[in-house]
Amino acid sequence: MARRKLTRRQFVATTIAAGAGSLLYGKGALAASSRSGSQTEDPFRIVTLGKSGIKTTLLGMGTGFSGYNRSSNITRSGVAESLIRQAYEKGIRFFDCADSYGTHPYTAAALKGVDRESYTLSSKIWVASGGIPESERPDANIVVDRFRKELKTDYLDMVQIHCMTDPGWTDKQKKQMDILETLKAKNIIRAHGVSVHSLDAMEACVENPWIDVIHVRVNPYGDTMDKSDPAKVIPVIEKLHKAGKGVIGMKLIGNGNFKNDSAKIDASLKYVLGLGTVDMIIVGFELPEQIDNYIGRIRKLPVNKL
Repeated sequence: MARRKLTRRQFVATTIAAGAGSLLYGKGALAASSRSGSQTEDPFRIVTLGKSGIKTTLLGMGTGFSGYNRSSNITRSGVAESLIRQAYEKGIRFFDCADSYGTHPYTAAALKGVDRESYTLSSKIWVASGGIPESERPDANIVVDRFRKELKTDYLDMVQIHCMTDPGWTDKQKKQMDILETLKAKNIIRAHGVSVHSLDAMEACVENPWIDVIHVRVNPYGDTMDKSDPAKVIPVIEKLHKAGKGVIGMKLIGNGNFKNDSAKIDASLKYVLGLGTVDMIIVGFELPEQIDNYIGRIRKLPVNKL
């Protein structure tokens, strides 16, 4: 990948921060992003993911709700391509994929013709048993090369090791971590990290300098957080944030467990965005109306207040 891409991306991000957000957004999203002096949250606010230098929107789209074996709810229902495109048109600029979700080709189709510099692509490699159809687990460079072909891009903004639960994962995955580091040095990926699914695995990340970005499960109820007490999880997230990791919040709606409970949804959004230690959140939309619904909910939240 030519290095000029990253330079231009940095230029675009800088102009957004200066108020030239029309480079990336439609009129409706720009109107929200350019509000000055607002005391409520902006889902399209540009955030920086830790020390990675990656800039994107506060609200991102997860493409893998109930994702496994290269499928997810949106691929099984046939709405993946249209839903991803609608999310982009509404102003969302972060798209969270993974090998196990099967959403790479749909994401590529949805964003065909769109300036590649205008959105952030994240994906994850699966190294455990199960999860994807094949039994083989090629090294990360081979997998990422396939990702780039499936996503029709010459680089990914970030690649993570998916669903780590073992507190010793940083030792066991050292080979793949080193390969991803080499890919970053070659500008094939811009950042690397991990998606953690246990408190033990999360704690192992705090002192590890390799981790640029991390997906953490967080909501005020401890739902789908391995029954971990949020009071124990939140201090670890704070340490990750202080260490300069880009912290991406997931499972805010308890993996969909309270998607029909409006009060819980609002409480979770308010709680997580009020922490001040979660850089951005991703939501696994399944219907177009959910995108507008969450945009509206976030816009009603006070800034950095629990």
